Amino acid sequence: MNAHAQALAAYGTPNTAQKPPRAIEYDILAQITARIRAAIAGGPMAFPALADALNANRQLWTEFAFDLASDDNRLPTDIRAGLLGLAQFTVTQTDAILRGESTAEAIIDVNVAIMRGLNGEGGMT
Repeated sequence: MNAHAQALAAYGTPNTAQKPPRAIEYDILAQITARIRAAIAGGPMAFPALADALNANRQLWTEFAFDLASDDNRLPTDIRAGLLGLAQFTVTQTDAILRGESTAEAIIDVNVAIMRGLNGEGGMT
C-alpha cells in the first residue's frame, strides 16, 4: 500500500473517491497542519493535542518517505531526494519539539510549502 492509500485509510475524508491523489494529500496535510496550529494556539495546556498532531504529521511523512523510496515512485530523482530530506527533517524536528527544544513553526512551514506545491502554487522552492 502506498502513502496515499495508507494516509487515506488513516485520515480519510468524505468524498475522496472523486479526488485525485494530490488533492487528498493536500487535504490531509491541511487537516494535520490545522491541528498543529490549534494546539499551539491552546498554549502549554494543549501540549497533549500538539503531541498528537505532531505524531499524526510524523506518521504521514513516514508514509510519504516509504512511497518516495519505492522503485514504483515516478517522481524525478532530485525531487524525491529533496522530499525524503524533508521527511527526515520532520521526524528530527518533531523529536526536538516533543523534548521542548524547538517550536513547531518549521513543521508548519514545511507542510504549507508542500501544500502549495500540491496545489500548483510552486511553493516548494
